[in-house]
Amino acid sequence: MARWFAGTMFGAAFLLFLVQPLVGKLMLPHVGGAPAVWNTCMVFFQAVLLGGYAYAHLLTRFLRPTQQVLVHLFVVVLPAAVLPIVLPAEALTAASGSEYPVFVLLRVLALRVGLPFFAVSSTAPLLQRWFAWSGHRHAADPYFLYAASNLGSLIALIAYPVVVEPWLGLTNQGWAWAGGYALYGVTVVVCSGLRLRFNANEQVVKTESATPTVVTTRRRIRWIALAFVPSSLLLGVTAHLSTDIAPIPLLWVVPLALYLCTFILAFARRQWLPPTVVNRLLPIAVLVLALVFLTGATALRGLPVGVLLAMHLGAFFLAALLAHAELARDRPSADRLTEFYFWMSLGGVLGGIFNGLIAPVLFARTGLTEYPLAIVLACLLRPAPAGSSPRSYAWDFSLPTLLAVVTVGLIILARRLNLPEGPARAAAMFGLPCVIAYTFVDRPIRFGLGIAALLIAGAFAPQQELRRLERNFFGVLKVAETPSESGRVLVLYHGNTIHGEQSLERTDDEGRREPRTYYHRRGPMGAVCQRWLAKRPAGQCVAAVGLGTGSLAYYARSGDEWTFFEIDPAVARIAQSDFAFLRECRGDLRPIVLGDARLQLRKERDGSFDMLVLDAFSSDAIPVHLLTREALSEYLRKLKPDGVLAMHVSNRYLDLRPIVARLAQQQESPLIVRGWDDVENRETGKAASQWLVVARDDDVLKPLLMHRPGATSDDPFWRRIRPGQNTPLWTDDFTNILRAIAWGERDDFP
Repeated sequence: MARWFAGTMFGAAFLLFLVQPLVGKLMLPHVGGAPAVWNTCMVFFQAVLLGGYAYAHLLTRFLRPTQQVLVHLFVVVLPAAVLPIVLPAEALTAASGSEYPVFVLLRVLALRVGLPFFAVSSTAPLLQRWFAWSGHRHAADPYFLYAASNLGSLIALIAYPVVVEPWLGLTNQGWAWAGGYALYGVTVVVCSGLRLRFNANEQVVKTESATPTVVTTRRRIRWIALAFVPSSLLLGVTAHLSTDIAPIPLLWVVPLALYLCTFILAFARRQWLPPTVVNRLLPIAVLVLALVFLTGATALRGLPVGVLLAMHLGAFFLAALLAHAELARDRPSADRLTEFYFWMSLGGVLGGIFNGLIAPVLFARTGLTEYPLAIVLACLLRPAPAGSSPRSYAWDFSLPTLLAVVTVGLIILARRLNLPEGPARAAAMFGLPCVIAYTFVDRPIRFGLGIAALLIAGAFAPQQELRRLERNFFGVLKVAETPSESGRVLVLYHGNTIHGEQSLERTDDEGRREPRTYYHRRGPMGAVCQRWLAKRPAGQCVAAVGLGTGSLAYYARSGDEWTFFEIDPAVARIAQSDFAFLRECRGDLRPIVLGDARLQLRKERDGSFDMLVLDAFSSDAIPVHLLTREALSEYLRKLKPDGVLAMHVSNRYLDLRPIVARLAQQQESPLIVRGWDDVENRETGKAASQWLVVARDDDVLKPLLMHRPGATSDDPFWRRIRPGQNTPLWTDDFTNILRAIAWGERDDFP
């Protein structure tokens, strides 16, 4: 009997974690690849999950067993009307023309996905409540079944990128999910039949438990807080790792998997990792992490990526496990089970809303502040170790304040002594404060406030000379001055990815700033502009997707018309105000077109452009909807017959060359050549880059196939390439990010 309930909960959770990436990918080609799309989906799913938990609570509290079964079977059968899951383009037409399509997306999600997601989301609390009346030897404490639910979520999380996405297109995924839902419905029918057999046991339990469990408002608030912190930490650590540490593809899977594991461990019948041990380890991990925050850009710059990932993920795992263990320890008896899950779900929803919607506005000038803030809250919620001294709130607030003063004083002293950047300076500023903070470890409030004091005081020791910091739904942008061989330069960062830089000195014969990084004159894109574009008559129409600092505008000639497409309004503001490339442009610049490039390009007339430059693939979260068969077909329609498409495919972890080569091959007439620049000299402003160029006619590419000046004729700076035999064709229905990961040195082109 317990196996039926555990299996049904496992299947429901498995379906929950399969439908979320499926729906997100279905939306991308129609509403663009903006992070706001994923944020909207996440908020929707968390809100429906909360609704499912509320439904389970009301159902079991106010209806008799037979009524519960009939109502729930109706709820399970009703989604058959909308299966398989599809999101037709016409339903999303209004979103395509809106600057803020959140409400359109929510309406479509509610109509197309809401019913099946609501049905499966109510399974965990409802079936656990039903099981409590079964008379089973573990019925009095059915929370162990929650581990089966989270195990299903964990397996689905891993299965989607590894098994489902590589083998099934979105249409087939929708049908497979419908088949899984039908199987889930069968198991719900079986569990419903078992529920009707529990009536006699239910009467016995009610008689033995005549006095209901009392749940105070303070206890409910604590449940919300203990669920809020891990949820916020999950999103915070994911954003930090994927932008500021290592934009590794699918890295977001690791924090989410750890998050689910903490639920499994916390609610299991056997405690594999005792909470007392976790409570002792967490302060150590947090102090190490605080030191990383305080000195990460200087003394700890040389740490391997793996070590930094381990530090952040280790602290996150311990904090989430301790919070969930406290939830499990404080769980009420079975008669309050559904209410407990409701308040816990509410805390998770609030954490998602805070990080996804509120924090980008609240911390627009300070970066990912919600991440260290959640760490501080996790420390404040720690249970006091056994045998700790009685509380003294006066000292709990005054000692952290004194710690902040001491830290600021040490920072000022290090500046006065002109200590050089490095480990010695970091130790002088933060070594003693960290030791003092550790002495607070037995007092959770004092320790949490001590960590907050360290982080706030650390703001007085800026790690780089920032001119600007802006944050929105698209991420954190920083403009900083840094020294180089040629003088000081201005750099635009998105996380730790450079999106362009400019010398603060006049650098060419006309007194203009020359482009640097991926766009320098001797690089591949410089060759395209100087060998191909410069040889054509004046009056060329050029479109560039991805603005960055506007470096490409340097190559515009008088009479040429240039149009930049940019999804992030903050990038547009920064390029126009902080960098000089757009102001010094010799061509005619059209107003910057804001929005997703694929959607905005559809509004342009076919055959409009002589050259189209795609430069939107330089980070982990590559917009895959810009690299599909349908997308390439749209690009080519916007080009003139003798036009070229140049694509910047540089990536630290992905090899996009075979993907684009396969797309070009499928178009029959276009040819593709590859250019690369492996000269990396950051002091002189050169960065290695890879570019691909597609054209309809072989003759159009001849200027690029010429060897570089001063080089031999067999110089491979540009060459024709073909995809490997096993390279998949990406479409709006099928993409596979795993196949694009560069597992090592790859050059498998004939």
